[in-house]
Amino acid sequence: MARDTKKKPKDNPGTGQTRKKKPANQKKHRALLQSAIIIGVILIVLFILTPTERPQAYVERQDNLVTESVLTGGVILDIELPASREGDIIVRHSGYTLSYSEDHEQPWWVAYELTAEEVYGLFERGDDFRADPSIPTGSATPADYTGSGYDRGHLIPAADLSWSAQAMSESFFMSNMSPQTPQLNRGMWSSLEAIVRQNAVTEGRVAVVTGPVLTDGPYETIGTNKVAVPKYYYKVLLDYTGPTTKAIGFILPNQRPGGSIQDYVVTVSEVEDVTGLDFFHRLPDDIEKALEGSVNAAAWDWKRFSATKAEKEQFLASLGDGPTSGESSVGTVATGTTGTTGNTGTTGTSASSSDDALVLYLRTVLYDTLGDVKKNLLVIVRDTVGL
Repeated sequence: MARDTKKKPKDNPGTGQTRKKKPANQKKHRALLQSAIIIGVILIVLFILTPTERPQAYVERQDNLVTESVLTGGVILDIELPASREGDIIVRHSGYTLSYSEDHEQPWWVAYELTAEEVYGLFERGDDFRADPSIPTGSATPADYTGSGYDRGHLIPAADLSWSAQAMSESFFMSNMSPQTPQLNRGMWSSLEAIVRQNAVTEGRVAVVTGPVLTDGPYETIGTNKVAVPKYYYKVLLDYTGPTTKAIGFILPNQRPGGSIQDYVVTVSEVEDVTGLDFFHRLPDDIEKALEGSVNAAAWDWKRFSATKAEKEQFLASLGDGPTSGESSVGTVATGTTGTTGNTGTTGTSASSSDDALVLYLRTVLYDTLGDVKKNLLVIVRDTVGL
C-alpha cells in the first residue's frame, strides 16, 4: 500500500482545532501598516504645529520686527538678498552672495552689506583671478577674457572686501566677474563704487545688489565658455539704518557713459522691471513699495570715498568711542523724485534688538524646513500606499 507523504495539519493542543498556516506576506503587511500608522501620527503632529501657510499672527510679528528694524536702525539678516527663483544657483562666499547664470557664465546678481568699519579695512588687493570651485556647473575662467578687449569687471569690488584676507581673495573668483569695457570699468563704474563706500561711511551701513542686465539678448560672447557681454549694468542701494531710510538705483551702459553719475539714477522699481528681479523683498510691502517706487537723489552722499592707510588705521583705532555703525534712535522713510527732497513715513521710538532679528530668521528657516519635511513624508505615504 502506498504511503501517504502529505503532512496533516497539526491540532492545537487542548482545543482539538486544526492550526491554519499563516500567509507568507502577513508580517510584511503588518510592518507596512505599522509604518503607515506612525507616519500618519507624525503628519498629524506636523500639520498641527506647522501649517502650510504661516499663521497670520506669525506673519504680522515678522512684519512688525522688520518694520521696527527699518525704523530704528536694527540689522535685518539677509536684507540684501533678492527673492530666489526656481533653478537659481546661489553661492555664499565670505563677504557676498551671488546667483550664477550658467547660460551667460556670470552672475545674475551679487549682493552684500557694507559697513563703515569694512570700508576702512587694511588688506590689500591681490589680483588672484581664478575659476570659482563653488559653481556646480563650472564658472568662467580668466582665459575667457584674454585678448577680448574687455576688463574682468568686479561686481563686488575688491576694495569693499578689504576687511578680510579671505574675503579679498574670494572677490577674484570669476563668478564675481562680468565683461566690462575699460571705459566703464575704470571710469564711472569705479566712481560709483567709491560713492557706495562713502555712503556706507556716512550712514554706517548700506545693502547693495549689483550685476549685469541679462534680459535683453542676444549678446556678443567671449572665450571658450562663451561669456555673454552685457549691454547694461545695474546697482541698487538700500540704507535702512541711517536717520533717513532710502533706496536708489542705477543703470549704466557698457560703454563710456556721458554726463554725470546722477544722470543714470533710477528707482529700484525701474531696475526690477529691467532685470526681472525682486529686490529687498524682506521688507513689509508698504515700506518696500514706498522705497522702491521713488528716489530722492539729494538724500545721498555723492562724494567719492578716499582714505590713506594712516587715515584708515586712525579710524579703526577710534572704534568704540560713540555709536557703532547701524545705531540709530529714530528713522523716516525717504521718498520723492530724483534731485528733490521730501521725507514721508512714520518714526519709531523702540529699538529692535539683534536677538529679535535672529529669532525671526530662525523661525523662518524652521517653518520652511518643516514644510519640506511634510512634503517628503507625504511622498513616503504615497509610495507606501502604492506598495
